[in-house]
Amino acid sequence: MTLPIDTPAVLVDLNIAEANVRAFQDYCDSHGLQLRPHIKTHKLPRLAEYQIEQGAIGITCQKITEAEAMIAGGDMRDILITYNILGQDKVARLRALSEQVRLSVVADNAAVVEGLSAGFADAKNPLPVLVECNTGADRCGVETPAEALELASAINAAPGLRFAGLMTYPPTGGATQVTTWLAEAKDLIEATDLTVEVISSGGSPDMWRAHHMPLATEYRIGTYIYNDRSLVTRGTCDWDDCALTVLATVVSTPSKTRAIIDAGSKVLTSDLLGLEGFGHVLGHPDLKIDQLSEEHGRITSDQPTGLRVGDQLRIVPNHACVVSNMLDHVTLIRGDAIIGTEPVAARGQVW
Repeated sequence: MTLPIDTPAVLVDLNIAEANVRAFQDYCDSHGLQLRPHIKTHKLPRLAEYQIEQGAIGITCQKITEAEAMIAGGDMRDILITYNILGQDKVARLRALSEQVRLSVVADNAAVVEGLSAGFADAKNPLPVLVECNTGADRCGVETPAEALELASAINAAPGLRFAGLMTYPPTGGATQVTTWLAEAKDLIEATDLTVEVISSGGSPDMWRAHHMPLATEYRIGTYIYNDRSLVTRGTCDWDDCALTVLATVVSTPSKTRAIIDAGSKVLTSDLLGLEGFGHVLGHPDLKIDQLSEEHGRITSDQPTGLRVGDQLRIVPNHACVVSNMLDHVTLIRGDAIIGTEPVAARGQVW
């Protein structure tokens, strides 16, 4: 079926997205888990509101400007920003944000704590700060439970701040090691009469095993609302669960085994995530998107592609979160029905 939409375009099937939200919320409810979805995947206030309506306790943002965009576009009341925030201007905007919603942040070093304290020392209510912990993913986070205790104590002593708990982005499949790490940190901290109110963990690849990490009081997850090729490859979901697709048009067929589409790296992310090629062409498992330039995607096959100039293709990208940030708007659909376009409110918010 050819859709009357200029391409390349990013399509979001609301039927699938909403079903994904309900399915995981039901899972969390059945296991007594609190869900705090990350908006970095969709960046749309309407979908964040839907997540909250279904039972989410609040949202997760990565940057201050993302949180500002979500507040401006929807009814958001509880936000966790999971990123080290540095700089007087950013802390000032964070302070203003804290006066609009229930806000918490993370830190993994003393410099961040000192900067937050300088901006919140005279605040009416102290800013809740979680210690970010490296439990094996080797990104941000204090390296040992002893360091978690040290930073928690520093937060507790800092004017304008309140130690609120622990946060981690865990390695996929590492529930046992994560639980051991966090349990030790929790015991060390609570032995000093501090309370670990929140243990925030999560990630889409392990979403259906979230209950295997019983220490977590809340689960953060983003990609699950759309899903993508990386999650299908991991067995987390099926192609029918992928709500975001890229609609592209064949603009050239230079040979029987090669075709060019109008979606390149500006639309289809160049993220590979360990995969070969740059997306899955729905209905054409034999086709490979083996090369991207800015405006072109090259499709190849070991046999004739059967494609003609003007054909439209639906592509599940490797990584949906990045694709959401590519275009100013997405096209909302329900099955075959086009609902309209929606501005991506938190697009480009990197500050």
